[in-house]
Amino acid sequence: MKIITMGEIMLRLSTEGNTRFTQSNSFDVVYGGGEANVAVSLANYGHEAYFVSKLPKHEIGQAAVNALRQYGVKEDYIARGGDRVGIYYLETGASMRASKVIYDRAHSAIAEASESDFDFDAIMKDADWFHWSGITPAISDTTAKLLEKACIAAKKYNVTVSVDLNFRKKLWTKEKAQSIMKPLMQYVDVCIGNEEDAELCLGFKPTANVEKGETGAEGYYEIFKEMKEVFGFKIITSTLRESFSANHNGWKALLYDGETFYQSKRYDIEPIVDRVGGGDSFSGGLIHGLLTKENKQEALEFAVAASALKHTIPGDFNLVSEAEVEALCQGDASGRVQR
Repeated sequence: MKIITMGEIMLRLSTEGNTRFTQSNSFDVVYGGGEANVAVSLANYGHEAYFVSKLPKHEIGQAAVNALRQYGVKEDYIARGGDRVGIYYLETGASMRASKVIYDRAHSAIAEASESDFDFDAIMKDADWFHWSGITPAISDTTAKLLEKACIAAKKYNVTVSVDLNFRKKLWTKEKAQSIMKPLMQYVDVCIGNEEDAELCLGFKPTANVEKGETGAEGYYEIFKEMKEVFGFKIITSTLRESFSANHNGWKALLYDGETFYQSKRYDIEPIVDRVGGGDSFSGGLIHGLLTKENKQEALEFAVAASALKHTIPGDFNLVSEAEVEALCQGDASGRVQR
């Protein structure tokens, strides 16, 4: 399938191990970002994955392109120009100390891109799926307008559209988020998020208390029905993360298609190697599952297993194959050496 994602890929500078920013004399360098991470997952599963963005022509911009190219993501729709690659700094927490992210992404190339940088008709006319996240319209008013143009083109060509709500409080307020995100929902077929995203982006709050480990599906039933009624989504999913510590999470997900609620098996993830990109790996797994699996339960199980595996991999990208995900879906969680 031809799948389009649109957003910002950033330079990620991570402290070594579990050291704090104030301790660090050097950083590990990788590239990543919400929709770019999804594109890498889908390319790994064998799809024709394209990333829409804008990056500078200089060497750092090229390094970001190369990071995508390395894993098979197609760069045809990446405009070149502007001055900056967005940066984010990551301090990985441990035990009761949470991980921390600091953004340095103002005035990045994609934040200042123009409509002339992209031909959305050409991009969408033969696509099967278009995926974006709530991070993209939060980058700037310009990217919000570009995203709307992309969604309009996608609907013009009957492309399935998915969104990962992905609220980021360091980028905008819930009031600004809802003023932009709610109108964009008219273009969305598949809505992906978690309990915080649904509340802050769309104003729907489940009764589940994930921080206390109260993640029963019942707390989501009514808001899923309300979200479908208000926005007309074909499919609504939510990941359910139980955060016991920075190194230990419970992980499962729920899906509603307007008729049936599906709940995945639960994974106990300990120790977590890197949880950044966990939600993106779920989105990539879900898209692949919905396109290739026989039913929605299988699609959901694939997505949850894929994202559980991502927690074991350093960096933003989920570098797993379809076969590895299928093995975990079938219950092979032993971690034994494969010889």
